[in-house]
Amino acid sequence: MSEKECISLVPLHSSENSSSRTNYSRTNLGSLVATPPLFNQSQFDIVLRRQYSRQEGKPKFTAVPSRFLNLTNDFEFAGWGSISHLTLVQEDIHQGDVELTSFREQQVLGQFTASALAANDILGGVFYTLPSVVALAGVYSPISLFVAALTLFLWRPVMEEMASALPISGAPYTYLLNVSTKSVALFGAALLLLDFSATAVVSAATATSYLAGEVSLPFPVYVGAAFVFVLFTVVSLSGLRESARVATGVLAMHVVVMIMLIVASVIAWGRGGMAQFRSNWSLGHVGLSPAAIARQVFNGVCIGMLGLTGFECAPSYTSKMKQNCYPKVLRNLHLSALVLTSGVMLLVMALLPLDVVESGNNILSLLAQKVAGRWLRIMVVVDAVVVLCAGVLTGILSACELLVQLSCDLILPRVFLATVPATGAPYVAVISFIAFSALIYASTGANLIVISQMFAMVWLAVMALFPVSLLLLRFSRPRLPRASQCSLFVVAGAISVTVTVAAGNVAIDPTIAGWFALYLIILLVLFYTSQNKVTILRWVYWAYDQLPWLHRRQFTKGWGDSLIRHMRSLRRQEVCLLVKSDEINNLFNMILYVQRNEETSHLKIVHFHSGDIPSEMEANARSTYIVLHLFLDEAFPEITVDLMFVEGQFDPKNLAALAHHLKIPRSLMFMSSPGPNFRYSVAELGTRIISI
Repeated sequence: MSEKECISLVPLHSSENSSSRTNYSRTNLGSLVATPPLFNQSQFDIVLRRQYSRQEGKPKFTAVPSRFLNLTNDFEFAGWGSISHLTLVQEDIHQGDVELTSFREQQVLGQFTASALAANDILGGVFYTLPSVVALAGVYSPISLFVAALTLFLWRPVMEEMASALPISGAPYTYLLNVSTKSVALFGAALLLLDFSATAVVSAATATSYLAGEVSLPFPVYVGAAFVFVLFTVVSLSGLRESARVATGVLAMHVVVMIMLIVASVIAWGRGGMAQFRSNWSLGHVGLSPAAIARQVFNGVCIGMLGLTGFECAPSYTSKMKQNCYPKVLRNLHLSALVLTSGVMLLVMALLPLDVVESGNNILSLLAQKVAGRWLRIMVVVDAVVVLCAGVLTGILSACELLVQLSCDLILPRVFLATVPATGAPYVAVISFIAFSALIYASTGANLIVISQMFAMVWLAVMALFPVSLLLLRFSRPRLPRASQCSLFVVAGAISVTVTVAAGNVAIDPTIAGWFALYLIILLVLFYTSQNKVTILRWVYWAYDQLPWLHRRQFTKGWGDSLIRHMRSLRRQEVCLLVKSDEINNLFNMILYVQRNEETSHLKIVHFHSGDIPSEMEANARSTYIVLHLFLDEAFPEITVDLMFVEGQFDPKNLAALAHHLKIPRSLMFMSSPGPNFRYSVAELGTRIISI
């Protein structure tokens, strides 16, 4: 790409007697039209002189005073912008083509491999969900589990609509980022990270506990959980494709073992008849009023939702799936959970005495022993350990997608993007997530009950983000094209179920809310601190500035310069606005979004055009941009605003080429919502949508 011309932002003056002066209306930048002037030349010059003063041939800004005692007003002023014309050259276009091809090659997950990553978590939940549900719902456990699984019929259409509109990884954080503000999105990111961490910790600790219930281990459960973390850290570093293959193999084994267990149980039930089921039903039903029964079923539903964990992980790697397989993945996950959890629980109630069921943790291994003998029990135990360990893999992969996205959005340091050269796995993200999960596990004293309680609340909060994101999407991004659209009654139903079940969990054990709030607040503090680094440093500098004696001491007198350099370094990253028109209200709102959500001092407004800009448009660009600065430089003196015309079609390849030339990540390129006739996917563009 080469710069054809750079136009200095010095105000243009024409003859005061000129009768041919025109003012330009708000329209498409590619076809600006002239309209009668809104004010005469003398009035125009008066306004210009109010904004610009000349000193040594350069504009000087004097409007905003500094709030700091030892800094001039220039500290608050980022500088004047410029107008430039850019042409994409072959090197940039080639780089754009490479990035677009790389993105498409990452869509490697088919229906079954994508299902396997999340299914191991969902289907593995049968091992730790059944004992908890039995303790509260008793003989009504199959009903509770079935009702809990039915609620996913509310979420499936919601999640499908969101993914068709925004087929990007890291959801629902990325959904919130594109339909609301960055602060709201960070709340979703904190919930997601807690959810993925709880997934990994509960899976690892339950796998070790399940094994300890069958054999005598020479080490404590927490040591076994640590070993599981180390093992699947290595697996995760092997790359996404290899991790998906491991997950697919684990799922295949789990399905085979579960089929064997179900078939053996059905045969045993047929031979033994209904005697055991009737006995259990009579014992569990005695002395209960209809209200008490309803309460037991409801409590079972509240805890049974824990068996659906993993369903929220599928949207976190949507962009890695092949086209049109996401709805099938959700269907596979839902139907497998619907059949397995409630079906297996029914077999347990039909074949095992109620007192054995209520007192045992390894319920499925006891069922296997009953219906087939020692050999099937061993297979079930091995399957439990392996599939629960695979749940750790699900948590790691989902968390890595989120951490990488947070790094691209400048929430986390860029080091989180570092990858293993051979596999492309983000090793800093993997290791950081494992360390964070281990810290949570250790902070609870390796208490699996506490982690599980927090897990239930976090999962419900994350699931609530999907219908909330859809409501925000329809309100703030209604033009965004999507393949499907669900009823508002479905959205309201999903939110209502979430609130009701969350309240039920808190009523069962109020300490759940305390643990949930504790970890959420810690993460929110960390995220918002990282998001507002410059603001915090400004407060630190202001405090330093109020103490003159610190400026005189040898040890502290250089602190101010260091803080200023650091603040300027943090704001050095440029961001880009992709615009189609020069409507002042739209530009103002987009720049206002940047000011409130990004820590930057340099903004480029970019317009793609298909050919040479006519001479009248060049003249108009000067006039229009100066007029815009009458407002924008007054309102945003801390941001330098450049206008750039780029020759070429607005498409993913040229956008990637521009990002390569400007050294601006596409995650920091913002645009308005595309309309229904837009030909490209938001995922291919890689940009953020910030306005209607």
